[in-house]
Amino acid sequence: MLAALADPTRRKVIELLREGPRPAGELAQAVQMSAPALSRHLRVLRAGGLVEATAGGDDARLRLYTLRREPFTALQAWLDQVQAFWAEQLGSFKDHVERGG
Repeated sequence: MLAALADPTRRKVIELLREGPRPAGELAQAVQMSAPALSRHLRVLRAGGLVEATAGGDDARLRLYTLRREPFTALQAWLDQVQAFWAEQLGSFKDHVERGG
C-alpha cells in the first residue's frame, strides 16, 4: 500500500477520487497523462487494494474508479500506533533529561 502511495501521480489520483467515483479518462485528463500511462498507475492502485473499478452504467467498457475505505482505515490505525509509540518514547526521554540523566 505504501509503495502504491509513494508516487505523486497516484497520490493525485487518490485525491481526485476522494471527491467521488470517476472514469479513467477523466482521471487521465485531470493528471495530464495519456490513458495508457494512467492505466499503469490505476493497476498499481488496484493491486494495492486502494481503489476498485466497477462497470459504469450502460456502457460495459466504461469503468468507474472509487476509493476503498478499508485500507485507509487500517493505515490510519497503524499510524496512530506509531505516533503513540513515539510520543511515549519521547516523553520518557524528556523525563530522563529533566531528571539530569
